[in-house]
Amino acid sequence: MGEPQVVLRPIGRPGDLGWMVRAHGEIYAAEYGWDTSFEALVARIVADFAAGAGSSWQAGWIAEVDGRRAGCVLCVPAGEATAQLRILLVDPAARGHGIGARLVDACVEFARGAGYARMRLWTNHPLVAARHIYTARGFVLVEEEPHRSYGADLIGQVYELDLQAGGRIPAKRLAGRRPGRAAPPGSDSGSNPTSASRASQTSRLNAPSR
Repeated sequence: MGEPQVVLRPIGRPGDLGWMVRAHGEIYAAEYGWDTSFEALVARIVADFAAGAGSSWQAGWIAEVDGRRAGCVLCVPAGEATAQLRILLVDPAARGHGIGARLVDACVEFARGAGYARMRLWTNHPLVAARHIYTARGFVLVEEEPHRSYGADLIGQVYELDLQAGGRIPAKRLAGRRPGRAAPPGSDSGSNPTSASRASQTSRLNAPSR
């Protein structure tokens, strides 16, 4: 048998949105025992993305293996000059082909091209493979805090990547730091959250990534 054909394409075909929600719910329940509150969170994230369809500030991709959906990721605005990577997922049957890395690279490339100054994501400590992808691309852990969500005790982690200089963001951000670009339309006008607990409240900064 030959190598599987892996293709990344923009989100937009019928069934894409529903697949992202269902796949997250099923895979995270099977691998980590997370309850349906996580699937509900992903549904809200996907609905917000769909509501912003056509915006030049956001993008999303589906990874297909031999014509079947096998992964996804979103890049959305999250405040002043900040892009946010959300709901990265690779189906267990499709892992080992570099799909997660390609999806993250697509997000970073899009964010740089759109003119964002930085990229942020929120994840949880069990997601080791995803964390390796992030740190290999220069993402730096800037915040972490324990929380209980989805029926599990977790440590929420916030990672950031400096997109302007191509370098790393300091582990402790400078107080009062402000980017030089106006906030994207419809995004939060404030600065980044100051703690992972704030990320874990309300609608979360980002669904845990995979």
